[in-house]
Amino acid sequence: MGVEVGAQAARARALAVLRIRSRALAVALLPAAAAVILLAGGSTGQFVGPAWDAARWTVSVVALVVLLAAGVIALVVARARPAVSPTVAVAEEAAPDLYRLVRDLADRLDVPVPSAIALTPDCDSWLEDRTHPAHGPPPPRDGDEIAGAGGSNGALHRRATAAPVLVIGSPFLWWMRVGELRAVLAPVVAGTGPSAHPDIAAARRFVRGLDAAVAGCADRGSRYPVLRPFCSGIGWVARLMLRGCQVHAGEMERGVAAAAAERAQAVDYGLRIVAQEQVGLAYAGWDRLLTRVALPAWRMGRWPSRLDAGVVAALTELSRRDRLAEGFASRLGERPACDLLEEPGAVDEAASLLAARLFHGGPAEPGPDWSPVAWEDYPDEVVDRKWRTDAARLHRVLDALGVRRTPDPTSHLGPTSRLDPPSHLDPTSSLDLTSSAHSTGIAHPGGPTLARVLDHLADRPDAGEEDQGADGPHADTSYPTEPTDPAAPPSVPPPAESLGTPPTADSDSDPALTPEALTPEALDGEGLLPPNPRSAALAARLGVEVGREEAAAAPTAPVGPPTPGQGPDTAFWNDAALPLFPLQPPRTDRELLADHVTAMVCCAAMDTVGATPGLDWLDGPTLMVDGVRVADLAPRILSLVEDGDAVPLRTWLVELGIRPEKPVRLG
Repeated sequence: MGVEVGAQAARARALAVLRIRSRALAVALLPAAAAVILLAGGSTGQFVGPAWDAARWTVSVVALVVLLAAGVIALVVARARPAVSPTVAVAEEAAPDLYRLVRDLADRLDVPVPSAIALTPDCDSWLEDRTHPAHGPPPPRDGDEIAGAGGSNGALHRRATAAPVLVIGSPFLWWMRVGELRAVLAPVVAGTGPSAHPDIAAARRFVRGLDAAVAGCADRGSRYPVLRPFCSGIGWVARLMLRGCQVHAGEMERGVAAAAAERAQAVDYGLRIVAQEQVGLAYAGWDRLLTRVALPAWRMGRWPSRLDAGVVAALTELSRRDRLAEGFASRLGERPACDLLEEPGAVDEAASLLAARLFHGGPAEPGPDWSPVAWEDYPDEVVDRKWRTDAARLHRVLDALGVRRTPDPTSHLGPTSRLDPPSHLDPTSSLDLTSSAHSTGIAHPGGPTLARVLDHLADRPDAGEEDQGADGPHADTSYPTEPTDPAAPPSVPPPAESLGTPPTADSDSDPALTPEALTPEALDGEGLLPPNPRSAALAARLGVEVGREEAAAAPTAPVGPPTPGQGPDTAFWNDAALPLFPLQPPRTDRELLADHVTAMVCCAAMDTVGATPGLDWLDGPTLMVDGVRVADLAPRILSLVEDGDAVPLRTWLVELGIRPEKPVRLG
């Protein structure tokens, strides 16, 4: 009874959508009908005279223009290419057991079988209509031409073409068991029944055509200024009809979902309640894996090739830590749904590459700067490399700010030697500064050490230094008269001209990146200034440096052909809008500084006490000391970065035996 009620409600709303289309057609034909009446009246002698002749000509011209405009709009709507979700196509040869499961499920529900199966790197499942001609060639015809229209199997081909595609979230296949996957897919597959109704299918095609027409007109209008007026007019009409269909289309989809859910009640109802709990758990593990584990690797130009397998490891770790998740790991003894695939590894790799493309905007194909990484190689190839690269960037920025290097006890250079940037360089160009320092033979009294960072962030400027903050970002390069090292004599501040020449007014650099824009006062106006002014200047310079590197490393790899049956459907979506779903907003300068200081601390720990990089499935890169995960480092770093208080961090270093004055190896 509930199935019929939901289906009837959906059909009623579909008819309401189609009535809007009929009204639009009637409005377009109204001037033509008036012109026909006037012409017929003139030919019969009813409407004669100069006034009627003028009316006939005017109405005929208006009717011709309206009909022409209506024809153009109808053509644009009919030929518009509806948006299609990026997925990994799974051919029946690559997953015969999965297709058999879906086919048996459709037979139990007495609904049409989905025409194909695709995977998406997300924790969701749905049906997607891909019957538009732009979405692919028609299915092959095996029947004899003499057998009539469609051949002997023509009805089956028409049914397969009209049936939607079943899109399954790839994390479900690895975390769920076969029975749980069947229970979760039951209400989704049941939706093919209402979708097969001609009125609902026609209403959906009309709404999707209007939506595609609006997007297409906006895109062409922005690319071709000559067509902008015409595209604006067509887009206005399409948006007007789309707003009229909005309420009816939404209620139609609710009716379809209600009918599908009611029909699926008879299939694995008890198991579906348990499976829904697994859906929420899989979503939490997938989100944590992407943001904490995959994102650092993507930023390093590496993409984990087994993300779906990582979900199982992450959720297993969650069940070990959280008592609320106890019992979930006991399911792992049952048959996983990924066994329904012939080559789970290949499918997981394709889904992992698509996830990196959607959530990070990476290239479509592996390359020298975009290579896969296995989970067992993640600590050495991602974590270690990330920490050492960030530490090297931090010291480059300190060099650009003219911050002294901490004397190396093993060095023969004097403790008062400093690294001062040449005056002819742009102070915002830290990369050029580093290369010039080597080429001009400037002596480095000590290697890159953690003590240099600690001393710089912990030294609080006095009132005289704070008054110089408006003069530029180099106000924090003056040092206290009392040296931090009791054995070292007082250092002499560098001359003003050695800190670099500010860019001239005709410089083509971004005004937002000039030294005047990086002052603590400017940052304070945006609410980004920590209590430590030196942290503000250093964080701002790090933000500039990271922004430049990310802009230079923007992916430009061309889109290649996918692997047959297992590649992403990249032909159906626009690559210029990547990433489609950014995982996190851009990191603030303060967050960047905390990450870089953390990387420097981890490098010092690895090079002095033999700590190792590790991978935590829930928290991402982690430091391992004597095989134990370090979990209390973050608050000590924040105390140094935000308050300039290095005591908690120095105490922690002493407890572990880490020597901050010892140079570290940079990436």
